[in-house]
Amino acid sequence: MNTQQLQPSRPSRLRPQDCRLEDLLAVLRDTTPAQDYPLARRVEQGILVYEAADLVRAGSSAAGRESAYDELSHALSQGPGIVVVEGAFDVGVLDRVTAAFQVLIDAQHGAGVEAGDHFAAPGTNDRVWNALEKLAVDDPRGFVDYYANDLVALAATAWLGPGYQVTSQINVVNPGGVGQTVHRDYHLGFQSPEVSATYPAHAHDLSPVLTLQGAVAHVDMPLASGPTLYLPHSQKYRLGYLAYWLPEFQEYFRSHHVQLPLHMGDAVFFNPALFHAAGSNVSSSIRRMANLLQISSAFGRAMESVDRERMLNAIYPILRQEKSAGRPDRDLDNVIAATAEGYPFPTNLDRDQPVDGMCPPSQADVVRAALTSDASLDQLTHSLQTLADAKRSH
Repeated sequence: MNTQQLQPSRPSRLRPQDCRLEDLLAVLRDTTPAQDYPLARRVEQGILVYEAADLVRAGSSAAGRESAYDELSHALSQGPGIVVVEGAFDVGVLDRVTAAFQVLIDAQHGAGVEAGDHFAAPGTNDRVWNALEKLAVDDPRGFVDYYANDLVALAATAWLGPGYQVTSQINVVNPGGVGQTVHRDYHLGFQSPEVSATYPAHAHDLSPVLTLQGAVAHVDMPLASGPTLYLPHSQKYRLGYLAYWLPEFQEYFRSHHVQLPLHMGDAVFFNPALFHAAGSNVSSSIRRMANLLQISSAFGRAMESVDRERMLNAIYPILRQEKSAGRPDRDLDNVIAATAEGYPFPTNLDRDQPVDGMCPPSQADVVRAALTSDASLDQLTHSLQTLADAKRSH
């Protein structure tokens, strides 16, 4: 055997010592030509800014939706890595859900819980983990109206394809809250550089396409309140998961980041490999509330554990009412996509056999079938439990 054939043509691992600021700067020379993104209203500080109505209009036809998928996917990969959608959420829906989130925060305070996170010590800000499930159970109608939003589904599908999984965390940065250090996000972004370096180079390439980061502004966020800082195009720097820990990269980010104010109802979606950091809230009175969306590929692992069966049982009566009232199927599909498991694996193939194709039905398939047949809640609950039992290993 010719052993030379077994030698890789290039190193299979990325090394921290190979991180060079000049290589990042070469990447950052890329621009964001407005003509490449016909659906965008403008380019601001290198960031693409869309109007919600334009994307909704594009998404209303099959051809327009495909074009929107292509444009958003390109923007998140080869473009600046970030898009802002102005007016993405109805203010009335947002008010209701904001109130529900505040109830959750107040309940944590009343119980003496100070939720910390990887951004701030407990008690500094207000954080509600697994806000997705908590909202579904506490206010199912508010949940349905919120996650019927077609722009979340449009961005998630453009980047991740179908079967994506939504998780959500509420983050409130109070006046005086200190900003973050530059970082990348989950998966490899949440590993130490030593651990990240043990993954092969192609895993560094794969990590960004396993999640989409999003944030919904629940209040107006002027610059003084510290909306997120970004470095457009930085997601294209291959060694970024190792580089963002290094002082020279952190200093460059501090000096060259961009920052856009947001209005209540605006949404931001960005590639998790984009260099970014929450800003400092130097205002005297603004409690900067955002719903942080981490949307996972069907082929990845979400960061949070979510009881999706519990959520579906909570919201199904509302879905059934809305379908009976003539709400568009796309709205209902968007809610199901944000709630149910959209991918049928892993499963127990002894019991859950794909007899009608390559895949057995997913949890989302079961819910859609229940809505189509106008099944009762008890019938759906039984079907979901039967599916869960079939997936158990013994």
